[in-house]
Amino acid sequence: MRRGGAEQVVLSMMKAYPQADLYTMCYQPDLTYVEFKQYKVHTSVFQKLVKTEKAMKMLFFPFGIISMNLLKIKGYDIVLISNTFGGKYVSVDSSSKVFIYTYTPFRLAWNPTSYTEYNNSSGIKRIAFDLVTSILRRIDAKAAKKGRYFMGMTKETAQRIKDAYHVDDVKIIHPPVKCDNFYQSDSPSDYYLIVSRLEFYKKVDLAIRAFNKLGHKLVIVGNGSKKEALKEMAKDNIIFKSGLPKEEIASLYANCKGFIFPQHEDYGITPLEANASGRPVIAYGQGGVLETMVPYTGNDQAATALFFKEQTEESLISAVQQFETLKFNPGFITAHAKKFDESVFVTELRKYIAENS
Repeated sequence: MRRGGAEQVVLSMMKAYPQADLYTMCYQPDLTYVEFKQYKVHTSVFQKLVKTEKAMKMLFFPFGIISMNLLKIKGYDIVLISNTFGGKYVSVDSSSKVFIYTYTPFRLAWNPTSYTEYNNSSGIKRIAFDLVTSILRRIDAKAAKKGRYFMGMTKETAQRIKDAYHVDDVKIIHPPVKCDNFYQSDSPSDYYLIVSRLEFYKKVDLAIRAFNKLGHKLVIVGNGSKKEALKEMAKDNIIFKSGLPKEEIASLYANCKGFIFPQHEDYGITPLEANASGRPVIAYGQGGVLETMVPYTGNDQAATALFFKEQTEESLISAVQQFETLKFNPGFITAHAKKFDESVFVTELRKYIAENS
């Protein structure tokens, strides 16, 4: 487990079922949220092989898959799986009712072009990549068959689940934002904010190029494999931070002028966290934000975000320039975010499982 949106969803699942047993591939307490320490966490044999996220990615195929297959989840009437790939590989009783909450089908198998390593490959390396992804798709689709009930984050991700696993029905339950962790500031500052893993598909490089030209202050919070490369391309108006306590992150949200969200994301918790802080979002208008944000269409008092249409620095620059002329309503923004609060998620999850148990 790491510090990410999926782990936050699992913590909300544990609030729905606080007595549940928790199983995962591997668990390093210092690399994920401290709240997990209050639960008894069971791990696979993969725990003995890896100590870092980097090692996990390097050894996942095939050792991670094998380790999860060896993880026995026995003696349970209901098994709730939080999953993009590894969770559904576990062994369960045939009598168990299996609910699979899928963020998106395994990205490497079903959408390999979201990785720079795949896009930059050619020749023998590309052939090897295609062979691996073909094998992973077969393994992944077979593992999904143990699920009886599927849940997804948005209409878009629900359709991906249907297409990948040939599922007829997917219940949409939006991932939660913990509104109580955030607050409004009476006097926001003059910087823009990004909170993100620093990976290729997050498109932070696009934002950096745009803000290099704009000259506005930009704070980027996060870690990832592209961190050093991104820092090298950034000018002095762009500041990087990482490893911050949640109180400092909440302060950065509350005091930013606006939140920048340049990627096409399956869902996107961070825009909702910005909204929970009363702050508007400048987002690429595709993916999960279409279901979570209220876009500006002429009335800045009844909007939570300004969308830019093309995933280019020119389009983002134009959006920021327009944003500077608008005055959003923090009260409206915060009230909208509460529709996605953790309490709503817990209620909907319990209801859906109870109706099908």
